[in-house]
This record gives sequence, structure tokens and C-alpha cells, in this order.
Amino acid sequence: MNHWTDSLESDGEEEDSLVRPYTITRGRTAPQRDDLTLITVVTTVEPEEGRPAGRRLEPEHRAIVEQCREPAAVAEIAAELDLPVSVTKILIGDLVEFGAVTTRPPLADGRSGGLNVEILQAVRDGLQKL
Repeated sequence: MNHWTDSLESDGEEEDSLVRPYTITRGRTAPQRDDLTLITVVTTVEPEEGRPAGRRLEPEHRAIVEQCREPAAVAEIAAELDLPVSVTKILIGDLVEFGAVTTRPPLADGRSGGLNVEILQAVRDGLQKL
């Protein structure tokens, strides 16, 4: 399995470039969930009243929750956060565990019998931003 650290070039700034992702993932370099793909759709779950506050969320966690008020693909989220996909998957996994978001595979388009073209186009656009 490749890690997001594998593609970094050694240009003297390597230590600085690794600090923030290392911090926001609490030292994890690979997602624990294996069901998150680039086209997995993430949606924010409205909090239940009286639900106790969870552990303090990083700004990136909060950005994902805000972005996913409208369903978004993992690739879109990574592009918007300007983070490696594997780091984004770790953060999404945290939010699923906390109950702040849900995930699902993209919906099939009944007319074409395939994947929803809008989702695929959104993923393509997200990848181009990376």
C-alpha cells in the first residue's frame, strides 16, 4: 500500500511539508477504512439534540463537515482541502466514527445503467484541482 509520504521529493523542506498532515492525522499515515474510494460520496449528518460534544475537531474536520452539507466525493474533498487523498480518507474515517458524516458508493444512474455522470464529472474536476 502506498502512503501519501511516498511521493514527496527531498528538497530541504520535507520536514515542514510533513508536519501539518502528521499533526491533523495524529501521526497516522494510512486510513483504517478500506471502503473509501475516490468516488465514495460523503454527506454530513445533522447532529442529534443532546448528543455530547466529541473530541476537539481539527479545522480540516470542520471544513469537511461544512463542505459535505451537500454530498461530495472523496476526490472533491481532498482537492478542496488541498491535502493528499490518504490524509483526507483518515479525516473522513474520524468523522464517520464520530457520527458527523456518512459515506456511500455513488448512485447508479438508472437511465444509463452505470454510475451517475455528474458524480464522475465532479470527481474529475476534483482531481484536476490536485
